[in-house]
Amino acid sequence: MEFLNQHIESLIFTAKQPITVAEIGEALEHTFEMQFRKVEIKEAIGEIEKKYQDEQFPFEVVGIANGYQFLTKGAYFNTVAMYLKQTTKKKLSRAALETLSIIAYKQPVSKPEMEKIRGVSCDYALQKLLEKELVTIVGRAETVGKPLLYGTSEKFMDYFGLKSLEDLPKPKDFKMPDTSIGEAAPIEEEVSVFGQSEAVTAHPSGITNVVSDIMSAVLSLDVGAPSINISTLSKDEEE
Repeated sequence: MEFLNQHIESLIFTAKQPITVAEIGEALEHTFEMQFRKVEIKEAIGEIEKKYQDEQFPFEVVGIANGYQFLTKGAYFNTVAMYLKQTTKKKLSRAALETLSIIAYKQPVSKPEMEKIRGVSCDYALQKLLEKELVTIVGRAETVGKPLLYGTSEKFMDYFGLKSLEDLPKPKDFKMPDTSIGEAAPIEEEVSVFGQSEAVTAHPSGITNVVSDIMSAVLSLDVGAPSINISTLSKDEEE
């Protein structure tokens, strides 16, 4: 079919979430009243992926969550993160950042689990994160009361300039100085990591020191991890 690549490319561009081959095929079938083979669609997607590998494009088509989506290339993450910070981050409190960090590392996680880690209510922070579409409801826990489970959204990746959750620092990384999410910022902050003061390069988003505190708290819940105390926020700080 003529211009098949362009039609598929438009679908990937328009989709808010990763779009699957089946969804692409269904949209094409309803539009042109004819069936398209999966191999034909995949070949077209391959050509689109190759097209956007050219350095003239700041974004690319990436296979993610069993589908395909346009994502910013790594070289431009900091620029995008800074823009998102300027337009959204300024209204995100430390309480919300702490709650978001817990969700990022423990997902899927319920509100009671978040509150166990933070030691204070997460209602207000969670509400703000849902409003900003940084987290999403992913199901219910198979425990008493079946509380809702939360996970990070695709917008979370853009917000912090991450390509995937694998780009979040690992627990072992917090034992190392000069570690940050994304590219290093030109300033450093003193943060408490595992009970010791370490110079950790600050990320423009401001998440670095927050994540270090939360990671320590998360690890303290695991068997064999050192006991770590983090300061909790007062009710006024929550709001």
